[in-house]
Amino acid sequence: MEKSIYLLPGDGIGQEIMAEAVKILDWVQGQGLASLAIREGLIGGTAYDRTGTPLPAVTVAEAKAADAVLLGAVGGVKWESLDYAVRPERGLLGIRKELDLYCNLRPAQVFPQLANASTLKPEVVAGIDIMVVRELSSGIYFGQPRGVETLPDGRKKGVNTEVYYTDEIVRVARRAFEIAGKRSGRLCSVDKANVLECTELWRKTVIEVGADYPGIVLSHMYVDNAAMQLIRNPRQFDVILTTNLFGDILSDEASMLTGSIGMLPSASLGDRSALYEPIHGSAPDIAGMGVANPLAMILSVAMMFKYTLNLPEVADRIERAVHRVLDAGLRTADIMQEGMTKVGTVAMGDAVVKALA
Repeated sequence: MEKSIYLLPGDGIGQEIMAEAVKILDWVQGQGLASLAIREGLIGGTAYDRTGTPLPAVTVAEAKAADAVLLGAVGGVKWESLDYAVRPERGLLGIRKELDLYCNLRPAQVFPQLANASTLKPEVVAGIDIMVVRELSSGIYFGQPRGVETLPDGRKKGVNTEVYYTDEIVRVARRAFEIAGKRSGRLCSVDKANVLECTELWRKTVIEVGADYPGIVLSHMYVDNAAMQLIRNPRQFDVILTTNLFGDILSDEASMLTGSIGMLPSASLGDRSALYEPIHGSAPDIAGMGVANPLAMILSVAMMFKYTLNLPEVADRIERAVHRVLDAGLRTADIMQEGMTKVGTVAMGDAVVKALA
């Protein structure tokens, strides 16, 4: 059965890394491993420049109709002076909300070939394999009221509201427990229940959901301690479940344990839609230079085949190809090591395609 894939290259290096992802999709099709209908649309600053909005209505409609969405990156200094309502990032937040993508999966895995690339000692990071499950469509990024107002005395007041309803917590918690059940059976829920009533509700609800998963060992940790423990002893974690804000921060911290944010993919899942993207940004400082690392984008394609297209064998093949390329000593600038061969975006993508064969 043909599957529809909607491409949103976005801004900055998003255009470049998406081109390498398309090479992988073309190879998979060419080998008869999947039948894919591929379309492309606009999002972010590029969409704003062409349509006056970072999230055109046609993009939302096409994304909802697709089996999966692949996204490059959004944002850049070019659009920082725009009003918040039309900045590129509003396009990303908007499509997550429109597709009800409430569960974000961010794996942080240390490739053995890159253990020395981490800023931490190799013996600390070796063997790290963490899955951060981040609630994605609620919390402080979407809560109301929000905004900045000028008070009668001339002072300004900024407000953002952390809001969670029990059903929003339940659905992402169930996803996390199910994922933990397919891994080591350990789940750590991260909150700030000692000072934030909203996350006190989070903890109580996660405990209630956990009663349905007696085979999973559930633990809890305050977010400040979790941030410290990720540096002190990262291998203690397997699956981390947390809120939108805390997940945003902790997943980026976890990514740097691996040596490069350019190596990590992500999946954003709803009940009907799914979006896959690398966790790095648009990197406008290197856009157009042909030096961006496409491996996180390629690994996002692998996650798509695993979680949405139900072709785990294709996902495994892509992941093995990435390992072969790293074993061969090829490195983009962000993961360059002494004695390795530096390559650009296109050459790295070509090498992965060659390794697939």
